[in-house]
Amino acid sequence: MSSFINLKGIQQSFDDETVLENIDLTIPEGQLFGLLGPSGSGKTTLVKIMIGLLNPTSGAVLIDGKQMPSLKAMQHIGYMAQSDALYDELTAKQNLDFFACIYGVPKKKRKEQISQVAKVVNLTEHLDKRLEHYSGGMKRRMSLAVALLHEPKLLILDEPTVGIDPVLRASIWRDLKELQKQGTTIIVTTHVMDEAEKCDSLALLRDGYIIAHGSPDELKEKSETETLEAAFLYFGEGKQVEV
Repeated sequence: MSSFINLKGIQQSFDDETVLENIDLTIPEGQLFGLLGPSGSGKTTLVKIMIGLLNPTSGAVLIDGKQMPSLKAMQHIGYMAQSDALYDELTAKQNLDFFACIYGVPKKKRKEQISQVAKVVNLTEHLDKRLEHYSGGMKRRMSLAVALLHEPKLLILDEPTVGIDPVLRASIWRDLKELQKQGTTIIVTTHVMDEAEKCDSLALLRDGYIIAHGSPDELKEKSETETLEAAFLYFGEGKQVEV
């Protein structure tokens, strides 16, 4: 797999607080990559820098050879934020049609794409319902549908399954694996260990640092532990190693 995303010397500070420090990371094309860490570890800040929503204090991000922020590169990125940026007064179908237009999905293809992404997130029967009547979990599913609309080459999902029931969560992960098979590079932030196990490779974040990097099995082997949670605690004690 060729290198697709390169982060070099990323540092991010807000006023006197440093939230990311010395982040160097390479993610191959076609990989399902996880950023694992507790709240406040810097995961969301890092993905915002990756997609060009935030300029780092220092360092550089290259995606597919283009330095971010790059409008051309951003057109091929699907991003699902922690907060749902949707229009409550519109129906789900109207929301999806609006974002499909923004993403430049051809008009002839929009109906097909809306139907497809609604099926992925199990909202087909709720497309004509206004979002003000959606539950929190349904809005999370809508945000994922929006991120998938334009068939992005890179999909970045920030805590995508928060508030979603276990059955649908498993279904969404199956669909993510299918998207990966089709060539989509996927980055997922999570603090849930069983989701992290599904990733090809992980970067463990703590207090703005990458404390370890490798596949779930490699991280457990290097830390001589049986679970990712135990491995995270091992590396968090200062035993940093890249595998």
